[in-house]
Amino acid sequence: MTDTSASALPTLRDQFLDPTGGLVYHLRAARHRRRLWAPFHATVARWLSSWQPGRTQLVIVGPNAGYALPAGFLARFERVTALEPDPIARWLLARRPDASRLVFDRLDCLATPDGLARLAARFPDAAVLFSNILGQLDAPGASWVELLARHLPAHPWASYHDVISTTTPPTRDTPCTVTDDATLDDVLAKFWRDGTLTVTDHATFRLGGAGPQGYAIWPITPRRWHLVEWVARPAGAD
Repeated sequence: MTDTSASALPTLRDQFLDPTGGLVYHLRAARHRRRLWAPFHATVARWLSSWQPGRTQLVIVGPNAGYALPAGFLARFERVTALEPDPIARWLLARRPDASRLVFDRLDCLATPDGLARLAARFPDAAVLFSNILGQLDAPGASWVELLARHLPAHPWASYHDVISTTTPPTRDTPCTVTDDATLDDVLAKFWRDGTLTVTDHATFRLGGAGPQGYAIWPITPRRWHLVEWVARPAGAD
């Protein structure tokens, strides 16, 4: 018999040195977010401004301290639930001026193949935002594309996530949107036009399936660049 009690749910454990955040990331943010990261954060603000999921509740998966979330974003919703394992990030996020409707939950929805199904069942009326998290973690049992399509068809969701990372500087950094038939090589060529490019593939290209996708460059350090994809899917999308 399968145990479906609350105690059987995968639970987020506190992570001070989490691979997707932790102390190192907070130190980077303190150093870079007001200058080096500012153009990328402005792009994220435009993406989120255009996202109108039509729900009064929001679940944010992996928001960290909300460094990339624009001022006032959390106040757009009547209730915001954050799933975040980093205690420092939770402390900082809760102190944002727009966090009066913010609560935290301990569900770990990314660790098991049925995690997103549990997320959907726990928050049936919420929109879901994956905040630069899916490209940081390997998908359990299938690809993130498959898991999202299988478990969140009734929820409006959006994600911005790393597609590739590299130590090669881009020759262009203007954000763009690509069409359905563009390949990963086509997208890379919009930002890196010269020479051979060595990348780490984060296995998230076209995370939302068919449809236009947005792309931007995030210089996470002065010597490392990430290509970030933006996708938003309405409830009931094929």
